Amino acid sequence: MKAQKKDIRALTKEQLRNFFVSQGDKAFRGNQVYEWLWQKAAHSFEGMTNISKETRDMLEANFVINHIKVDQMQRSNDGTIKNAVILHDDLVVESVLIPTKTRTTACVSSQVGCSLDCRFCATARLKRMRNLNPDEIYDQVVAIDNESRLYFDRPLSNIVFMGMGEPLMNYNNVLKAIDKITSPEGLGMSPKRITVSTSGVPKMIRKMADDEVKFKLAVSLHSAIDDIRTSIMPFNATFTLADLREALEYWYAKTKSRITYEYVVWQGINDSQTDVDALVDFCRFAPSKVNLIEYNPIDDGEFQQASNSAIDMYVNTLERNGIVVTVRRSRGKDIDAACGQLANKQ
Repeated sequence: MKAQKKDIRALTKEQLRNFFVSQGDKAFRGNQVYEWLWQKAAHSFEGMTNISKETRDMLEANFVINHIKVDQMQRSNDGTIKNAVILHDDLVVESVLIPTKTRTTACVSSQVGCSLDCRFCATARLKRMRNLNPDEIYDQVVAIDNESRLYFDRPLSNIVFMGMGEPLMNYNNVLKAIDKITSPEGLGMSPKRITVSTSGVPKMIRKMADDEVKFKLAVSLHSAIDDIRTSIMPFNATFTLADLREALEYWYAKTKSRITYEYVVWQGINDSQTDVDALVDFCRFAPSKVNLIEYNPIDDGEFQQASNSAIDMYVNTLERNGIVVTVRRSRGKDIDAACGQLANKQ
């Protein structure tokens, strides 16, 4: 039965080599299979054409490749592509390809559902069912890279962990996936083209700094005032802004890497001068950039996009204080592929 077989991609290259030796074969056969699994992203043993039929049958008898399947692909009017991805246990996550004139970005998921409880996010309304394995994260990237080549005639250029789930609550698997994505034996992408976005788990931000990761860090902040942040992101009562700031100071001291803050401005929630002044104060301790993100409704109307004048106030105040700020218009809203909208409506 499939369930009794081990997923072959859970094995390291060394374990694969040892397995072949234990079967009376040469160790280098493990290298060949490893290349098929990762560099060539093989979906089946049958497709490993430079390996004998006998060896492929033996692999089939012992292992499975729990490959994802893109069950449904939707294309937005603006070119954005959303994939509904079925996992080996029939759970579903979503991932998104975001094209611009100069790049294509993969927005990937790290959990089925989410561990946190942000009130403005559709994914947070799904309970966290499980963490994704490294290969399931990797497969999302491979699928989007293939779509980028097919529809935009260029390889994937960037990856953001801003899909479903809190990446730092699945830290080990996310790091293993990034290791494969950046390895010459995997996709060979530069870690500088990868951004991990967190809602702010101080202990894990410190661990990332200690682990000397090379990818970029983004923090979904949305308010620099504790009461307001807790009202929209209840976990902030546990992971307070003071703790978050301390962890980010540690991150910058260890990495010297600029911090990006993702920030949505909502009408009547965080659209006053007091709110933007608090953000300026929060940004002062390290070089940072603020992405002001357009809000994408999730049906119930509780949260409303702030006025253009409120956005202008944020931009003008941040720039006046020497903080880099970008206003990001959402992509893929017509297919529920924009920031905060991923929730498996299908």
